[in-house]
Amino acid sequence: MSNTPVVELTDVSKHFHRGSEVVHAVQNVSLSITPGEYVAIIGHSGSGKTTLMNLMGCLDRPTAGVVKVNGCETASLDEGRLATVRTQSIGFVFQQFFLIPTLTVMENVQLPALFAKKESASRARELLELVGLGKRTDHLPGQLSGGEMQRVAIARSLINSPPILLADEPTGNLDSRNADTIMDLFQDLNRQGVTVVVVTHNHDLVKRCSRTVLIEDGSIRN
Repeated sequence: MSNTPVVELTDVSKHFHRGSEVVHAVQNVSLSITPGEYVAIIGHSGSGKTTLMNLMGCLDRPTAGVVKVNGCETASLDEGRLATVRTQSIGFVFQQFFLIPTLTVMENVQLPALFAKKESASRARELLELVGLGKRTDHLPGQLSGGEMQRVAIARSLINSPPILLADEPTGNLDSRNADTIMDLFQDLNRQGVTVVVVTHNHDLVKRCSRTVLIEDGSIRN
């Protein structure tokens, strides 16, 4: 497996304006994630973890510095090309499941593939079997438990076979049993070659990761 970074940040900063105040959410961060890694990003609430993940996933643009995804420098890309990078290279899992309540489980999983104009039915069924929901394809999200909804969200994140999975507090809304199921699933995906990066407060999840990145006051601490 190549050691060329799948995500690389060099001297990246992100500042927000809140009224007359400037918030330095991320400051001069340099970080490389290589293929096949399983990385936990940890830190107190407000430390900059989610902002850092949004920068890694091209959901936000840096105020300064360079962000590369699979060797592609993203700052010069227009919104359309940036969306293509996200669609092809990155899967996202959030603490909130963001499932569309009027769509079935199957339809929710297929959505990113529709945007990418890919045939997705067989892939969606395969992923739903992978996450243990092969018999729930026609159910609506409101008919599922929290753990099941998160598994649907994970299946959806994988529909375009992205090499990178970014997860922000993926077990934050789950009880311990469902959290264990999600942690097992992430570990299995990583063993299959998916690069996994998680923002988490879950110590059990951190223990399963191969590397831990601590962020405090917007900066990485060694």
